[in-house]
Amino acid sequence: MSVGSTNQSAPVWPTPESRDTAYWAKPVGRLSPSQMPPGALDLNVVGRRMVGPIQGFGQMWQKTFRVGLEGVSVTPAEAIRAWKEHFARFWPTGASFYAPLAGIAPGEVGLLTLSPLPGPVRLSTGVLVIYADEESFTFMTPEGHLLAAWITFSAFVEDEITFVQAQALERAGDPLYELGAALGGHRMNNVFWEQTLRNLARHFGVEGRVHTRVVCVDPHRQWSKATNIWRNAGVRSGLYAAGTPLRWIARSFHHATH
Repeated sequence: MSVGSTNQSAPVWPTPESRDTAYWAKPVGRLSPSQMPPGALDLNVVGRRMVGPIQGFGQMWQKTFRVGLEGVSVTPAEAIRAWKEHFARFWPTGASFYAPLAGIAPGEVGLLTLSPLPGPVRLSTGVLVIYADEESFTFMTPEGHLLAAWITFSAFVEDEITFVQAQALERAGDPLYELGAALGGHRMNNVFWEQTLRNLARHFGVEGRVHTRVVCVDPHRQWSKATNIWRNAGVRSGLYAAGTPLRWIARSFHHATH
């Protein structure tokens, strides 16, 4: 079922005198996670520039997923606080999110691993928290991510019901990802966020129906961005996994000679 969505314009960093400056991350040139959560891998994150839909390759989409927390008394602030605190727990099986040790706050970097295709290879990448307040937070993706995107998570009241929503403005990052999107990646992405919102609703004891709206904002592909494939995190994660035996041998040799 399609529903209307709250409009999400392109994030624009505020001027120093803006009242909401504290909610925004400071502009960054390249990513550098401040701390490594246990079990996380910063492959395809350190040194990467941030990219939004303007810098992506594929068609531009706006995807909106929302669910009403009917029958329970939950404020938007309470919903977002729970979402921030348990963000990783609400993700579907097969994907891992390593929240920043400082929590989901402006300027913090979250690391993640995904299994976009069947097989043993896990794609490693991350996100930057570019905005966070009491009722919403926004991620931006780095070079090499499947998507060049802004993804905003929010909560609001409508007809006396609190709704939680994930809304993305996105393009596939490069031609390889765009091909994957056409061959089922879009459907997998939609199912991913729908399951996430169902899990969040269940946290509050609600078996809610997720309403999805997908709109193609720009049907054109940006061929000038085809070179983004050089940073493809899926390819680089595969090469990293293939090199694991060689790194193990090198470490063993190093220890044996010292």
